[in-house]
Amino acid sequence: MNDFPIDLIRKDFPILDQLIYGQPLAYLDNGATTQKPVRMIDAVNKIHREQNSSVHRSVNYMSEKMTEAYEQARQTVQKFIGAPESSQVIFTSGTTGSINLVAFSMGEAVLEPGDEVILSTMEHHSNIVPWQMACERYGASLKIIPITDEGDLDMDAYRNLFNKNTRMVSVTHVSNVLGTINPVKEIVRIAHSHGVPVLLDGAQAIQHEPVDVVDLDCDFYAFSGHKIYGPTGIGVLYGKQEWLDRMPPYQGGGDMIDRVTFEKTTYNISPFKFEAGTTNFIGAIGLAESINYLTGIGMDKIAGYENYLRDYATQKLSSISQLRMYGTSVNKAAIFSFVLNGIHPYDTGMIIDKYGVAVRTGTHCAMPLMQRFGIEGTLRASLCFYNTTDEVDRLYDALNKVIEMLA
Repeated sequence: MNDFPIDLIRKDFPILDQLIYGQPLAYLDNGATTQKPVRMIDAVNKIHREQNSSVHRSVNYMSEKMTEAYEQARQTVQKFIGAPESSQVIFTSGTTGSINLVAFSMGEAVLEPGDEVILSTMEHHSNIVPWQMACERYGASLKIIPITDEGDLDMDAYRNLFNKNTRMVSVTHVSNVLGTINPVKEIVRIAHSHGVPVLLDGAQAIQHEPVDVVDLDCDFYAFSGHKIYGPTGIGVLYGKQEWLDRMPPYQGGGDMIDRVTFEKTTYNISPFKFEAGTTNFIGAIGLAESINYLTGIGMDKIAGYENYLRDYATQKLSSISQLRMYGTSVNKAAIFSFVLNGIHPYDTGMIIDKYGVAVRTGTHCAMPLMQRFGIEGTLRASLCFYNTTDEVDRLYDALNKVIEMLA
């Protein structure tokens, strides 16, 4: 991958140029949150210094300019994900906020006692708990797609879960633990053949590969800004217009109203119907800056380089005899969950941190998945386009140091 401008890209992320315990930082925890390019940081700082004013509220110059920038950010997201209309792009607090919105509003719209919602074994808690809460409210139940030992969905079992009571499917596009890239187009096709809508959790996919919601044909797509090199506290929910029109609002307050009296309130059209109160408009603009940065590089180029890193890291980590990998699908992103035999993941994570290598330890908000594999947790190294093979080598060396010390 000599044609990928990795040196120039790393200069765009100033946080990477520092020492941790006297060692150069190797940040391999991108599944938790990604670092931020200077372009986004400068844009957000400029707004706070020079332009800050609430959107959709006033007719003064600053408010009108901010409203214009906010709606332009919506159009940037629309183009990035291939949505037909900007009205289908709702700004939320993140993937969790987006899924909670759908679980509540779709629950109001479609769930009744005896109905069923299909999830998978590999879901993040944020795509489990909101649906549990919805099912508890309406007397519905969850049905779970099992996975193979390699970390792939059992698609035959998925097909057999459908019946006349199935009302919703909500699955992850890419597993935050296993790295498995699920066959989401087939998942959607099967669900639609039964007349069932699908939500895709794109938190671990949107930053790694091109996403086209029309091509996927999903009914909802959710992702977080901070996972795609943008600010925290901002996220996106895409929805097909027919569902957005049918769903009741999730929260009440400013902007989501049409007219308010003490006798009755009528609601605004989407996306405003789902954006109650003062939104994170600065976060939305920051997210758009990060998206523009990525599109300037090219998502296909980013995906190609990350696949190169994935293959390199797979070969390197697989050569450690005491390392056991969880998630060995042939279709996976550069996300690696593993344990060292006989050594607690927390101990490993603490030690390699002293070598400047940042990974995550624990259950990764996926306890049912841990139970499926009979483990209490793993280490997770999650790579992205500003990482290097040298950083993978440093992870490899640090893990071998742990084995020398504790095995």
